[in-house]
Amino acid sequence: MDNFIIMKSIHNKEYQQLLTLLKAKRIEKGFTQERLASSLGIKQGIISKIETHERRLNVIELRSICISLGISFPEFINQLEKLIEDK
Repeated sequence: MDNFIIMKSIHNKEYQQLLTLLKAKRIEKGFTQERLASSLGIKQGIISKIETHERRLNVIELRSICISLGISFPEFINQLEKLIEDK
């Protein structure tokens, strides 16, 4: 059970890789934090907190971000898996 608690941490290596990939995709798609937040109907500060590891994403939020960025959610997950496996 302790491993599960560690795995949930926003400081977990895999979670950090998720955020790195997500931020890279946002930039690649030409979105600022403000533009992404606006497309999601939220404040820019929430995107900032997500990207700086202050706020944890859930899978539904991650899916919504992918949709807003025009990224296939399954493809994003596949890229994340490859990134995690390679490191």
